Amino acid sequence: MDSILSGRQPILEALKSGVALEKILVLYGTRGESLRQIRALAKQRGVPFSEVSKQRFLELAPDAKNQGVLAIVSSTRYVEVDEILDSAEAKGASPFVLILDEIEDPHNLGALIRTAECAGVHGVIVPKHHSASISQTVAKASAGASLHVPLARVTNVAQLIEELKQKGFWIVGADMSGAKRYDEVEYTGPIAVVVGNEGKGIRRLVKEKCDFLVRIPMYGKIGSLNASVAGALILYEVARARAA
Repeated sequence: MDSILSGRQPILEALKSGVALEKILVLYGTRGESLRQIRALAKQRGVPFSEVSKQRFLELAPDAKNQGVLAIVSSTRYVEVDEILDSAEAKGASPFVLILDEIEDPHNLGALIRTAECAGVHGVIVPKHHSASISQTVAKASAGASLHVPLARVTNVAQLIEELKQKGFWIVGADMSGAKRYDEVEYTGPIAVVVGNEGKGIRRLVKEKCDFLVRIPMYGKIGSLNASVAGALILYEVARARAA
């Protein structure tokens, strides 16, 4: 789904013209004035910028005359959060959204988007930074659902949650130490489910903004579920409650 843009001047022009860039990757150790400009513009536009090893760099562009810098150009159309909420309202439904707090594994991201589509979620919201991009891997893992579920990106997840709460949302975070079981919450009205990073879970500040933290009971020897599985259980519990 994404394409690679290489070369310093093309990437500078893309940043200046507002082309949707997922991230910019620089070969470790590469320097120069044009790179300084690229870094500054990327920061201004909120485009992630990072240095990568030569091996990773060549995997992405083995033949390109890249001058030590690549940009991943997104073909995904992101929407505004308000578009998701307006769409739900137009259908006469209470909004139901999924917030993914720094899900970095593309297979987990794809699986969560697929489940969201199946469970009737109106839109999925991801942070601009520290999140897997909507790549071919994500599209495949989602079985094409990433093409059908509205996707929004935000700079600050904690701030978004505050804005949603002001609109009457209940915010439910998945956390293995949550005070309530995932099936003990009354899922009525506008609902946002938050699923956190595969290893670290929901970030502290985001967790503090949640109205409820819910856990999934574990009966085996493993202490936690995969993020996409945990998210699926909670999303379908919300769907069940909303259909009752």
